[in-house]
Amino acid sequence: MSIERVNPPELARPSGFSHAVAGHGTLVLLAGQTALDPAGRITGTDVVAQFEVALGNLLTALAAAGGRPDQLASLTVYVVDMDDYRRNSAALGQVWRRLAGRDYPAMAAVGVARLWDAAALVEVQGMAIL
Repeated sequence: MSIERVNPPELARPSGFSHAVAGHGTLVLLAGQTALDPAGRITGTDVVAQFEVALGNLLTALAAAGGRPDQLASLTVYVVDMDDYRRNSAALGQVWRRLAGRDYPAMAAVGVARLWDAAALVEVQGMAIL
C-alpha cells in the first residue's frame, strides 16, 4: 500500500484537506456515518460533538476493514448548517487531529437540507486505500 498526498503549488495552500490523494492497494468504501450510538440513537447536541462521534464511527468501520486513519483517501462531510460548521472549524480540526492524526484526505463539505436521522447535524462518508 502506498498513499501520496498531492498539493500542487499552483493551487491555494490546503488547510484541513489535501487537493488529491493517489494510492495503490485495496480500496475500502466507507458508508456514511452519523453520531449514532450502539443503540441507534443520535448523540450530541452540537456539530462538534456529533462530528466526533460520526468520525469515530467511520474510523471504527475502517479499522474493522483492516485500515488506519492515515489510509483515508477521500472524505465527504454532509452538513445541515454550513455556517455553524465553518464557525466551529478550529474545534472540528482538533477533533480530526485527535482521532485521525495530521494527514488529511481529499475532502469536501456539502450543505444539505437534512440527513436520514432528523436529529443528525453531520454525516461523514469516505474511501480508504489499504
